[in-house]
Amino acid sequence: MNEDNPTMAQLSHKDNVDPDEVARFAAIASEWWDAKGKFRPLHLLAPTRLKYIRDEICGHFGRDAISPRPLEGLRVLDIGCGGGLVSEPVARLGGRVTGIDPAGASLEAARAHAERQGLKIDYRDAWAEDLVSEGELFDVVLNLEVIEHVPDVGAFLKTARALIAPGGVMILSTINRTLKSYGMAIVGAEYILHWLPRGTHTWSRFVTPDEMGALVADAGLELGRVQGVVFDPITGDWSLSDHDVDVNYMALAREAS
Repeated sequence: MNEDNPTMAQLSHKDNVDPDEVARFAAIASEWWDAKGKFRPLHLLAPTRLKYIRDEICGHFGRDAISPRPLEGLRVLDIGCGGGLVSEPVARLGGRVTGIDPAGASLEAARAHAERQGLKIDYRDAWAEDLVSEGELFDVVLNLEVIEHVPDVGAFLKTARALIAPGGVMILSTINRTLKSYGMAIVGAEYILHWLPRGTHTWSRFVTPDEMGALVADAGLELGRVQGVVFDPITGDWSLSDHDVDVNYMALAREAS
C-alpha cells in the first residue's frame, strides 16, 4: 500500500461513524433474523439483492453464475454486516467472507446464527479504517445500505476503495435523494407501514446516482451500470429495473480504465 498517497490521511479517522446510527441498530440487534420484525424490508429485498451481487461479481470475474458455488475462493468484505443477512448467503456461494460492524450486539447475533448454520464467517468488531491500517485487501467489497448512514460519504468511499485488491470490485446499494424516496423510504416505511423504526433514515444523507458517480471517481474508481431496485406494494416483491432508480439503486464500481 502506498503510504505517500495523499488520500491515506483521510483513512485514519474513525469519526466517520455516527454513534446514534450505531446505537439505533444495536438496540434492535436481537431482531436481525426475524423475517417479520424490524428488518422485514431487508428480508424481502434479500433474493433480488443477492442475485445482483452474484451476477455482477461473476460477470466481472468471468465465472458461471448458476454454478453451485460461483464465488469459490474470492475474498469478500461485507462492510456494516449487521446480523449477517448478506454475509451468510455470500458464504454459501463460496465466498471467504469477512463481516465488520461497529455494533457489537449485531455481531453477536451474526456469530450465533452463522454457528447454528454451520458457516465459517470472520465477523469482526471493526471499522473499515482498521482493516486499511492492517493492510487487508479483498476481491469484493460489499457496501450495502451503509452509505446513507455515513456522515462523510466521500471519505468513506476512499477508505473502502483502499481495501479492494488489484482487479477487484465494490458493490454499492443505497437510496436516491428524491421526493419519491422521501415518501417511500421515510414516510411510508417508517411512519405508515412501521417497517423500520422512526429516524432510521435521514433524507439529506441520501445520495443521487450522479453524486455517487462523482464520489466514486474521486476515490479512483468508475461506476458501472446503475440499476434500480423497485418494490411492488401489491405483490410485496422487489425487482431490478434499468429505468426506475428513484428510490433504491445498486451499482458496481471497479478500477478506472
